[in-house]
Amino acid sequence: MNTIENPFKFGGVVGKNYFTNRKNEIEQLKNVLNSQNHVTIISPRRFGKTSLVYKVVAELDRPLIDLNLQMVTSIDDFARQLLKRVFSQYPFEKVKQGVTEFKFIPSLSINLVTNETDINFNYNVDSDKNLEDVLNLINKLASPEKKPIVVFDEFQEIIQLNKDLPKILRSIVQHHTNINYIFLGSQESLIRNMFIQKKSPFYHFGMLMYLNKIPKDEFYQYLENRLLPISAKADVFSTEILAITEAHPYYTQQLAFTVWNEIRNGNEENNVVNDAVYSIVQMHDLDYERQWISLNQTDKKVLIGLAESIESPLSDKFAQRFNLSASSTTFSSLKRLMNTGLVIKLTKGYELDDPFMKRWIIKRRN
Repeated sequence: MNTIENPFKFGGVVGKNYFTNRKNEIEQLKNVLNSQNHVTIISPRRFGKTSLVYKVVAELDRPLIDLNLQMVTSIDDFARQLLKRVFSQYPFEKVKQGVTEFKFIPSLSINLVTNETDINFNYNVDSDKNLEDVLNLINKLASPEKKPIVVFDEFQEIIQLNKDLPKILRSIVQHHTNINYIFLGSQESLIRNMFIQKKSPFYHFGMLMYLNKIPKDEFYQYLENRLLPISAKADVFSTEILAITEAHPYYTQQLAFTVWNEIRNGNEENNVVNDAVYSIVQMHDLDYERQWISLNQTDKKVLIGLAESIESPLSDKFAQRFNLSASSTTFSSLKRLMNTGLVIKLTKGYELDDPFMKRWIIKRRN
């Protein structure tokens, strides 16, 4: 039993044997990428957007250039980080030749130990032109047989770099016929507005995909198949796991991983899932406390309400029960909490993103 590898993975990109279903989404994304179109994928954080993209790109066997815009500090940095990724995907000499045609040629240096390319643009020149040159270079390097896929994660962050950057970027990428662009976004209202508002530069720029939770019946089968080799109670444990995580992809994998370890270490009791939950809550106790003390009183009341109540947080009953002045106050709080990732909005309403924080709140108040 001890030689069996834990079949669950959470954190980072989940691929290969760890990937859970998403058959319809895979087929849908493949269809877009096998055309001249682009796609925007919207979901809360940790729902598996990046894992879905990586799986599809691997199956298509095409070059991938991906950049998380949360980690970009300026337009020049945008161009520099993007160009570094181009060097990692294409032959050095071929890329270097393309760089010599830039309006403003950057300085290049290679680390002989890591083989990484360091790039610096002259920050006194027009940053927009640097970004335009890099994006156009990707389009030139592309071959019809293996068109590159360019992924911009947390795309809504582009506004933080420069409010005019969406307009600038659209003016460049709309001419690229050799690239498929994928835009990923976790702040739903911001990213949706960028693609559905007529005044937005990216209005109707490609297809919109909404990534929801994995259906419980599909997730159940995934869990049971992987728990069955080490437990005759795999069906019971799978049901209990999903009841706690509500099929949230990240937290379901995390809890299943911990349950699997509990069983492997000899815990075959009926309360093994609750023991695993307790272990995770204890592990993150300090993290939850730090988050909690950073919140104002209204946000704390709303989180308590979401943890303890099944009522809509925008109802008068909810406001009265948790001593909130009005539904408008609650709505403002929900917006703040969604921006920080503590709360997510789904078709059925609002809920805490982290089911273990929910149990931490309940435990602390009992």
